Amino acid sequence: MTTAAIPASDGTVLPAYVAESATPSATGVIVAHELFGVTPGIHGVADDLAEVGYLTVAPEFYHRSAAPGRWLPNDDAGRTEGFGYLHQLRREHAINDTAAAIAWLRSQPGIERIAMVGFSAGGHLAFLAACSLEIDRTAVLYGGWLPVTDIPLSQPTPTLDLAGGISGRLLYLVGEDDFLITAEQRQQIADALRAAGRDHELVSYPGVGHAFWWPGTPEYSQKARDDAWSRILALLAS
Repeated sequence: MTTAAIPASDGTVLPAYVAESATPSATGVIVAHELFGVTPGIHGVADDLAEVGYLTVAPEFYHRSAAPGRWLPNDDAGRTEGFGYLHQLRREHAINDTAAAIAWLRSQPGIERIAMVGFSAGGHLAFLAACSLEIDRTAVLYGGWLPVTDIPLSQPTPTLDLAGGISGRLLYLVGEDDFLITAEQRQQIADALRAAGRDHELVSYPGVGHAFWWPGTPEYSQKARDDAWSRILALLAS
């Protein structure tokens, strides 16, 4: 596994973790990190995707405000620092960085399709990118703040309002006990995707909270993670 320095359109350099596959498919995958940056857990997701045949890149979307390689622990201090970075990440930065990652993937031999997988804040970012760029498959894991304008990624109007721009297939995965994404918001997301006429699937897990993907956290659900992983792999193979 390696790293890449990807030039962004604003003249900055986007650092990224790269997981290469021994038997690559024609699909390249972008993994969008959650609040805590490109953590060892995000490395693990990229590595797992590479193991099943996908060249995968995990960009450091905080690169304009955090030092290269900076990732945060999942604790109060990490959350505070992470929200500081998140509130500096503007919509145009996220879209431009994703476009740069797409261009980098497309420059690699054999890559013909682009997919994106995002977690929490990265799920929001993946949804935004799917609305704005040519992405063939997008998996959004508990992407928050979509119907509101509480973070710069969802400004000046809610990102959910952009759902009509989705060009590929989108999978949205969320726990029904998610503190950030209420039942009302889940319904808003479902209604917006249906009204937009986009190819999508929304899966909710009863009794499961936010960030269910990560072992070692109170919210972790092995059953939900296993189901989510199988659905992500089916999405990428479709």
